[in-house]
Amino acid sequence: MEKVRIDKWLWAARFFKTRSIAKQAIEGGKVHADGQRVKPSKEITNGITLVIRRGWDQLEVEVLALSDQRRGADVAQTLYRETEASAARREQARSERQASNEGIRSERPNKKQRRQIHRFLSEQD
Repeated sequence: MEKVRIDKWLWAARFFKTRSIAKQAIEGGKVHADGQRVKPSKEITNGITLVIRRGWDQLEVEVLALSDQRRGADVAQTLYRETEASAARREQARSERQASNEGIRSERPNKKQRRQIHRFLSEQD
């Protein structure tokens, strides 16, 4: 296999759950090949560098092998290699997100805390 459509490869490499989601990501500008925005029908070959944005993360991967069939996760991981700079950037961004969320409480106040909040707000009026 010498060439594969980029939407099929992204699906086969398990970056996206379906080909239609991969196609939407490509059309939305979330996938670039060798620094250029691409179309879903773009045929890729070995050695191409892809930049893929998913959620908070931006991955920079090098295509090592081609496949148009979705296989197991262990086989899918052999299709590409993430660059060391990309992995370091993702880890740095993850740790910064965790640090910024340290002081935020996501749980609801209990009954005692609610009473204190109501008492505080009524004193402000």
